Amino acid sequence: MSTSSSTLRVIPLGGLGNIGRNMMLYEVNGESIAVDCGLMFPEDEHLGVDIIIPDFSYLRTTKNRLRALFLTHGHEDHIGAAAYLLKEFNIPVYSTKLTRGLLQVKLQDHHLANEIDVQTLDPGSNVDIGNFNVEFFQVSHSIPDSAGLIIRTDAGTVVHTGDFKIDHTPIMEQHTDLNRLAEVGNEGVALLCADSTYAEIEGYTPSETLVADRLENAIANASGRIIMTTFASLISRIQIVIDAAIKFDKRIFVTGRSMEKNIQISRDLGYISAPDQVFMSRKEMRAFPSHKTIIICTGSQGEPNAALSRIARGNHQYIEIQEGDTVILSSNPVPGNEKSVSKNINLLFEAGADVIYNQIDNVHVRGHAAKEELKIIQRIIQPQNFVPIHGEFRHLVHHAQLAINLGMDPENVFVLEDGDVLEINEDYSEISEHVPTNYIYIDQHGNSEINENIIHERQELADNGVLMVTFFFNTNTNSFEIPISISSYGFIPLENKIEIYENIKTFSKTLLDDAKNTNIQQTQVSIEKKLSQYLFKLTRRKPIVRAKILTQY
Repeated sequence: MSTSSSTLRVIPLGGLGNIGRNMMLYEVNGESIAVDCGLMFPEDEHLGVDIIIPDFSYLRTTKNRLRALFLTHGHEDHIGAAAYLLKEFNIPVYSTKLTRGLLQVKLQDHHLANEIDVQTLDPGSNVDIGNFNVEFFQVSHSIPDSAGLIIRTDAGTVVHTGDFKIDHTPIMEQHTDLNRLAEVGNEGVALLCADSTYAEIEGYTPSETLVADRLENAIANASGRIIMTTFASLISRIQIVIDAAIKFDKRIFVTGRSMEKNIQISRDLGYISAPDQVFMSRKEMRAFPSHKTIIICTGSQGEPNAALSRIARGNHQYIEIQEGDTVILSSNPVPGNEKSVSKNINLLFEAGADVIYNQIDNVHVRGHAAKEELKIIQRIIQPQNFVPIHGEFRHLVHHAQLAINLGMDPENVFVLEDGDVLEINEDYSEISEHVPTNYIYIDQHGNSEINENIIHERQELADNGVLMVTFFFNTNTNSFEIPISISSYGFIPLENKIEIYENIKTFSKTLLDDAKNTNIQQTQVSIEKKLSQYLFKLTRRKPIVRAKILTQY
């Protein structure tokens, strides 16, 4: 399989065990390349966090090894953190044309557009980078110009699929190149790393043409406005709506920063075909007949500040639900976003809209391969080793079992976690060590990293509130004195405040009587501990307790 005793090291820095933050590192003979560098959106407990990115700690300890970044496609979970990596590492980037255009917007936002070498690599072409030869091959996915990688090294060939499905009738004629994969499989593949997102789903993923039929039907039959949301990067879906608007003599208004940018980039690069007159300005939209109006907006995942969420809450600047509106959610919730999406759907119904979503009509299909498609990839590549990638842990386990059921030796199938280091050479394949892969929390407004301890403190505050007590220490008498100032937030109900404050004062007096140590810091720590224990007995809750001692002369 390999041409020497070289060892391939495979190190996932994100994307294994969760949806998002995809980043894979491949190392051979002291050099490495990274594949994708994506972000993950925060969950409810990540208070004040805008995005979560991969941990670059390992790369910093091996800084001279990293040779290049390869991007498989333009989704946020694959390119959203690239600018943060490229701030630290001056390396070239290789991607397809549309992915390059979407990345350039992010680099501009980070003032890196003129500093980073971003090169276009078309499917079928390849590039030599140090110890690696990397070839892009075309795959079908929910965004144009998606690609997988064929990575040739002295330790053997790796096939990294990226996100993909097998769609025989894709809207934009971009098929998964099964012929090329079969050729590579016949040559011999040391390792296959394949998309696992829908490895637990039986059968095949439906074609995008199914969605085209359903969306066109909904747009044709709507008596009032159409308000449609989808992923801002789902270019083929946007093209479907544009084609329907032209067919039924309607016009389109676009709202939402990412949607506006992606449509403009896609039009500039030729991935969206639309005459200027199909789009209208805000002023035109307000005066245009409702039954001739289509609004395309952001907010498919229930993001609080996205356009659809503000429309649903009734606080959008210039769009409000009116009688006869049809709202189409042409997407499925990413795991973790189900509650936010359901909340928006309920609010839209309450406001009087007719809401169409995937549970009641086929207005969305997945962009990822289901079981039968994954079997096809396994059979034509026949890898020596297999690592399921891109998915929650259960998805990885299902995909691993699929490979074993197709005849792979279980000893050559590896369900990795982020940070595991898999080593592969002629003699063995094994997990040899683990490197740090912590969540890195980013506040985009301040463009800064948030310490994990801060996140925990915010969660404690949100869960239990805070109590603050102020004492006075008289240095002349070396004793603590009343008055005691007490304040609390998110802890004591208003109707119980007076009673509980009196209990706290009474207990605090006993603490002061026992406080013989004049070391202010030690005394504060002791009071906080004892008061916390007392409050738990009193209320069965554990607020953050902060004691402050002021000296008085």
